[in-house]
Amino acid sequence: MLTTLKRCCLRNSLRSLKVTMSTSTTAQILSGTDIAREIRNNLKEDVEKLKKQLPDFHPGLAIVQVGGREDSNVYIRMKIKAASEIGIKSEHVKLPRTTTETQLLSKLNQLNNDPNVHGIIVQMPLDADNEINSHLVTDSVSPEKDVDGLNTINEGRVAVGDLSAFVPCTPNGVIELAKRSGIKLAGAEAVVLGRSKIVGTPVSELLKWNHATVTVCHSKTKDLKEKCQKADILVVAIGQAELVKGDWIKPGAVVIDCGINAIPDPTKKSGQRLVGDVDYAAASKNASYITPVPGGVGPMTVAMLMKNTVQSAQRAAARLLQTKWNLRSLPLEFQRPVPSDIDIARSQEPKNILQLADEIGLYPNEVSPYGSKKAKIGLSVLDRLGSKKNGKYVVVVGMTPTPLGEGKSTTLVGLVQALTAHKNLNAFATLRQPSQGPTFGIKGGAAGGGYAQVIPMEDFNLHLTGDIHAVTAANNLLAAQLDARIFHEATQETKALYNRLVPMRKGVRNFSKIQQRRLQKLGIDKTDPNTLTPEEEEKFARLNIDTNNVVWKRVVDINDRYLRKITVGQSPTEKGLTRETSYTISVASEIMAILALAKDLNDFKERLANMVVAFDKSGNPVTADDLGVTGALLVLLRESIEPTLMQTLEGSPVLVHAGPFANIAHGCSSIVADKIALKLVGDEGFVVTEAGFGSDIGMEKFFDIKCRASGDVPNVVVLVCTIRALKMHGGGPAVTPGAPLKPEYTKENLDLVRKGLCNLVKHISNGNKFGVPVVVAINKHVSDTQAELELVRQAALANGAYDAVVCTHWSDGGAGALQLADAVVKASKESSKFNFLYSLDLPIESKISKIAAEMYGAGNISYSQNVSKKIEEYKKQGFDNLPICMAKTANSLTGDPSIKGAPTGFTLDVHDITISVGAGFIIPISGEISTMPGLPTRPSIYDIDLNTETGEVEGLF
Repeated sequence: MLTTLKRCCLRNSLRSLKVTMSTSTTAQILSGTDIAREIRNNLKEDVEKLKKQLPDFHPGLAIVQVGGREDSNVYIRMKIKAASEIGIKSEHVKLPRTTTETQLLSKLNQLNNDPNVHGIIVQMPLDADNEINSHLVTDSVSPEKDVDGLNTINEGRVAVGDLSAFVPCTPNGVIELAKRSGIKLAGAEAVVLGRSKIVGTPVSELLKWNHATVTVCHSKTKDLKEKCQKADILVVAIGQAELVKGDWIKPGAVVIDCGINAIPDPTKKSGQRLVGDVDYAAASKNASYITPVPGGVGPMTVAMLMKNTVQSAQRAAARLLQTKWNLRSLPLEFQRPVPSDIDIARSQEPKNILQLADEIGLYPNEVSPYGSKKAKIGLSVLDRLGSKKNGKYVVVVGMTPTPLGEGKSTTLVGLVQALTAHKNLNAFATLRQPSQGPTFGIKGGAAGGGYAQVIPMEDFNLHLTGDIHAVTAANNLLAAQLDARIFHEATQETKALYNRLVPMRKGVRNFSKIQQRRLQKLGIDKTDPNTLTPEEEEKFARLNIDTNNVVWKRVVDINDRYLRKITVGQSPTEKGLTRETSYTISVASEIMAILALAKDLNDFKERLANMVVAFDKSGNPVTADDLGVTGALLVLLRESIEPTLMQTLEGSPVLVHAGPFANIAHGCSSIVADKIALKLVGDEGFVVTEAGFGSDIGMEKFFDIKCRASGDVPNVVVLVCTIRALKMHGGGPAVTPGAPLKPEYTKENLDLVRKGLCNLVKHISNGNKFGVPVVVAINKHVSDTQAELELVRQAALANGAYDAVVCTHWSDGGAGALQLADAVVKASKESSKFNFLYSLDLPIESKISKIAAEMYGAGNISYSQNVSKKIEEYKKQGFDNLPICMAKTANSLTGDPSIKGAPTGFTLDVHDITISVGAGFIIPISGEISTMPGLPTRPSIYDIDLNTETGEVEGLF
C-alpha cells in the first residue's frame, strides 16, 4: 500500500503529465453546438414524459419583442426553432415601436397571470420610440416565469447561493461548458473578465458557489494580463474583440469566450466576420479547452433558456399532479358553556384569503381579493384543471324540520372541518349566500353555528361580494325594459317605433347583434334595416305583449309584505297603462336560479336570453332576448358568476355562491362553485354541499335538476336529524321560534322519539331510491339523552342507512364530527349506483306523480282547471321535456304544513303551475307558497346594531 506522501507525489506527477500533454497540442474545442444538441434531446424526452402524465399539457414560452431589430429577429428565430424541436409551445409577442412602458408592463402582467405560459423573456435591447426602463421591465417578469434569470429576486438568490431558482442562461451555459471540460471546479483558480449584470457578475457567483476561487476583473483592473495568467478557468465577457492574447493564457487552462464581435474581413461575402473577446488562434496553443465563436456560448445560452422553461413547466405540472393541499388549520379555543355564535366567530382571526388560496392550489390570477378575508374565484381555474379528476361529491340534507332548523349548515361545516383539520384530507364546503330577508327577519345569520361556522360571520351574512344586489339590479332592469316596451308600443305608430328601434347614427343604420338574433327568430333573412317591408317592420318592432299575461316581477332582497301586490303605471305620464303586479324576494328570482345552474358564461348568457317574461296576445312566449336586454343583463352579472372564497373557523376552504329560494327554485348553491371545488380537491378529496330543506324537496331537486344540469355524480347523502324534530313528528307540541321549548323536548321521552322515527325512515328511503348511500348525522343537542340517541341510531341502521353517527360539532368543532367524517369516507368508496327519479321524456303529469308518490308518499294528484290548461300550453310550446321543480311546504311531507310524521296515500293538490325557461324547469305549486316573506311582529332588526366605537356588528346571531 502506498504511503500518503507517495500518493501525493504520484498525483502531482500525473497532473504535470496532463498539463504537458495539453500544452503540446492545440486546445480541444468545447463545442456549445454539440452540447446544446444533447441538452435539447434530453429536454425533449422530459417534455414527452410530461405529456404522458398530462396529455393536454404543453410547456409554454412567451418571447416579448418591442420593435423589429433584425439582430433580435435572428435570436428570436433561433429560440423559437429550439423550442419547437423540444416540444415547447412558443409565442412571439410582437409589440410596435410606439409601445409605452405602461403598455409593456401591462402585457407582461397578462403573461404572468396566464397559466399556459411557463417562461417569459423580453428580447433586449428594446427597440422603442418611448423611454422604457429595462431594469423595471425585467423585474416585472414574475420570478416564477423569469427563465432569463434577470429578475432582481432571482439574481439575489444566485448571489446568496440559492440555485433552486432560475439561473441566468449565459452564465449557466458557461458553468455547463466548464464542467464538460472535465476540470474540477472546486478549488480551481477562476478569473472572470467582465462584471456585467447579465454575464460577468452571475458567472462569478456561480463559480464561487461551485467552490472555485474567483477573481473578477474589469476595465479598472491593473495588471490584467498577469491576473489572467493565474487562471485555471478563464471566462471572458468584456466586449472587446480579441483582447485576450495567447500569452495571457496559463498552460492547460480552460477558456470560455462569451464575446461576439464583428470585425472587417474582405475574404467574406459580408465583408466581416464574427470573433470573440479572445484571440482564438493564439489562445488555442496554450489552453486545454476553448470555446469557439460562434458555436460556443451562444448555443448554450439558448439551450439553458429551454432548460429553464422546461423546469418551470415541470414545476407547474407537479403542482397540477400534486393534489395534496398544504392547508394550515386554525386551532380552536373552546369555552364552556358555548358562547354565542358571533362571539365565537370574533374570537378566531381568519387567515389572509390569499394564503388560503395558495394553500388549496389556486394561482394568483384566479383570485380577486375583496379585502383580506374573502375573494372572488375566476372561472379560468376550470380551464386550467380541465383534465384533472373530480373529487367525491357529498350532499347534506335534512329530515322534515322544525321551524328552528335542524342544523344542516352547521353539520356541513363541522364535517368539512373534520375532514381537513383533523383527517388531513382535501375538503371544500360549498354553500348558498344568505338573503337579507331571513337575516333581518326571523332566522338571523346563516353561517353555521357554535364551533362549526363560516367566518367572517358578518361578511357572510351581509352583502358579501354583492352578488344578490347584482341579481336584483339585473332583474329590475329587465322589468323596466318590459314595461317601457309595453308603453312605447302602445303610444307609437309602427313606423316611428321601428325607426327609433333602428336609428340612423352618423348616416348609417345597423341592426345590433341582439336585433339580428330577433330577425333570425322571425325568419327574416335581411341585414339592411332599410330593406324590410312594412309587414316585416311591424313583425320586428311589435312584441304585442299581453298585459294580462306578464309573468316577470320586480325583486328586492328584504321581507316586505306590502309588495305582495302592487299597481304600476299610476303616474299621468304613463297614460293609463296601469296593471297589477307584485314583488318577490331577490333570491326567488329566476336570474338567481340561473346563476346557480349555469355552467359557464356562455351557458349563463343563453339561459338569460331564454327567460320568458310574458306572453303575447297570441299566447307565444316573449323572452329577455326579444326585449334586447340579454347583453346588458350579462354585463351587470359578469362578476356574480364567480363564487366567493371564505373559510371555516378551523381554516377550511368554503365557496359561497348563489342563493336560490328552496321553495320556488331548486335551493342549492351553484354548479360553478361545485365544479371548481371538485377540481381543486382532487380525486381523493371531498366537496360537501347542501340542498335546501328536507330530502323530499331539496335533495330531490339537487339530484333531478342540479346534477342533471351539471353532469356531476353524487357519492354520499348526509341526512341530518335531531331528537327535537323526531319528537315533533311523534306528536310533540308545536315548536315556535322565539318561544321556550316545551318540557317534552328538554326531557327524555323515548315514546315521542319512537313515534317520530317514521319521518326519518321516509327520508332515508328517499335517498336510497336514487342509489346513493345515506349516512345519518344525529345532530346532538344539550338535552338529548344517550338512550334517545341510541334509539335513533339503531332505527336508522335497521331502515336502510349506510351508517348513523352522533355528532357534536356545534360544541366541539371538527373533532365532534370525526365519526361522521369516517362514515362519509367509507360510504364514498362504494361503487356509484346513482340514478335519476324520472326520465325527462315522461309527460309533465307523470313526472309530477312520480315525485309526489316516491318522495312524499302521495296517493293521488289533483290539478285545478287552470293548471291542466297551462300544462297543455307548455306541451304545445315544447317545454314538456323540462325537469320538475316542485313548490311545496318544507314543514311537511304533504302539502299541508300542519301534518307531521310520514303519512301515505294522501292527495296532493296542485293549484298553480309556472315555468322558468331560462333556469330550465317547470314549477307546480301545492299549498300556499309566498315568494315575498313578511317581517314578524318582532324581527331580528331589534337586536342588530353597529357599535360606533369598535365598528363591530352586534346582535346578528
